[in-house]
Amino acid sequence: MAQVNREAVEQALDVARAELKKHGGNVELLGVNDQGVVLVRLMGACSGCASANVTLKEIIEKSLKEQLPDISRVEALM
Repeated sequence: MAQVNREAVEQALDVARAELKKHGGNVELLGVNDQGVVLVRLMGACSGCASANVTLKEIIEKSLKEQLPDISRVEALM
């Protein structure tokens, strides 16, 4: 597995951010480790939302994996 570049993840997150911002939310990149795990913080309307886990998997993780196949998963600090 290739190491995932933080800058590439930031750029890839912009696709997810566009969707999140439509609903008053946002996402902050906290880090990327050597195993391809991306750590984020959900912000705005996404923070504490009952659908936050769905947003994480179906919007953020799906978008990142489509653009950066070396990402293994996305985890959020809630």
